[in-house]
Amino acid sequence: MNAKCAGCANGAELPFDFKMAFQPIVDISESRAWGYEALVRGPNGESAHSVLSQLTDDLLYRFDQAARVLAIETAGRLFDDPTARLSINFMPNAVYEPRACIQKSLEAAKRAQFPASNLMFEFTENERIGDPAHVENIVRSYKKLGFLTALDDFGAGYAGLNLLARLQPDLIKIDMELLRNIHQSHAKQVIVAGLVSMARELNITVLAEGVESEAELTVLRAAGITLFQGYYFAKPSLMSIPAISEPQRAFVAAG
Repeated sequence: MNAKCAGCANGAELPFDFKMAFQPIVDISESRAWGYEALVRGPNGESAHSVLSQLTDDLLYRFDQAARVLAIETAGRLFDDPTARLSINFMPNAVYEPRACIQKSLEAAKRAQFPASNLMFEFTENERIGDPAHVENIVRSYKKLGFLTALDDFGAGYAGLNLLARLQPDLIKIDMELLRNIHQSHAKQVIVAGLVSMARELNITVLAEGVESEAELTVLRAAGITLFQGYYFAKPSLMSIPAISEPQRAFVAAG
């Protein structure tokens, strides 16, 4: 274990506080919350940027560990559905050796009596990945441990299809900018239909994030997507589980 990995295990406190907000991932085919994404927020609900902007290279490992533990322990207290997944964002550069760095997460899940098999780890392609082989090793290791893996912000980042082909995560989250006002854009509809078809052939689940209107939902449902996340269903709620709003028409239509 290198010095940085040892540093994240030494229990030192971070020089700033943060909390977690939770946003539902809705499965309209089953009329329920499929899971919840844990989102970093400031202690009074400030933006994720207000927290992440305080990170330095020396704090990166410690913060990644602390964020995972807080998300899992809070979910253990809040979740009342034993099948609900917890989606956690992680920083590939904050993982030295996957099986070593996951131990604190597993310990947290055991303490919180949260099923480790319900964990999903998201990484984003919005930041250039300097070592794709390292990320590939993380994804492969997490899959062997029984976790789900997800590629976030798909369609907005650097590596795109090359990264998807190399990593083949369990799930891709299509970037919200590609979905915004999709009902008014034939080009976006064609692109999303192609992504859904491609993902189906690769046995990868597609999630549409950032959905804000019934019109967007209708087009995305017609493309074959059943997992959704966005303000149309619920905004993130600080250290609590939000109620899903306005789902009834979507659920009725899906049935």
